[in-house]
Amino acid sequence: MDFQVFAQRIPKIKNLPLPGEASHYKMAPEFRLEELKALRAKKQHPKKAGVMALFYPDSEALTCLLLILRRTYKGVHSNQVAFPGGKAEVEDVNLMATALRETHEEVGVHPEQIQVIKSLSEVYIPPSNFEVQPFLGISNEVLSFVPQESEVAALLEVRLTDFIDDASLFTQNLSTSYAKNVEVPAFLLNGHTVWGATAMMLNEIKELLRHIL
Repeated sequence: MDFQVFAQRIPKIKNLPLPGEASHYKMAPEFRLEELKALRAKKQHPKKAGVMALFYPDSEALTCLLLILRRTYKGVHSNQVAFPGGKAEVEDVNLMATALRETHEEVGVHPEQIQVIKSLSEVYIPPSNFEVQPFLGISNEVLSFVPQESEVAALLEVRLTDFIDDASLFTQNLSTSYAKNVEVPAFLLNGHTVWGATAMMLNEIKELLRHIL
């Protein structure tokens, strides 16, 4: 989709109600659904994080969404596809500031280059005890990214048309550090399997976009 058309339409989502958990649960593995429902009232002082779903024009003026592939490390989210973002720090005035700061640190996009359109529904991640607040933002510029080498293994510049195409949805059998041989609903984007909390957040964005595109 032409970015100028997208930029004209995206402000309309400000007044749309958030699909919330109903959209999240469509992309939650069965074992995670049970965990989320059981833990909903039992979250013990979760750590807070903010992430940014950033849309921008590529060199052909087509709309893209930025995702990152995290580096392999000793942690539950090692080598997974995610949004730019991370843990809230003391200096952050709120979670939007967290998302903007982390986006700058991880991919080199300055906060002044991003217009935040809407905050989205929080997602709780039981394995790491994080409650993640996503934000949807746009940049009107063709961006030059500077990946943070210690955190980011690769950038995934996903065309909007690929993201909203239902052909990107599939189910895959995965094993992780905390679950073995489980069937998970996922997005296939730029050749990468995107599942878990990121897929849940993506699905809410997708449902919002379908109202305005």
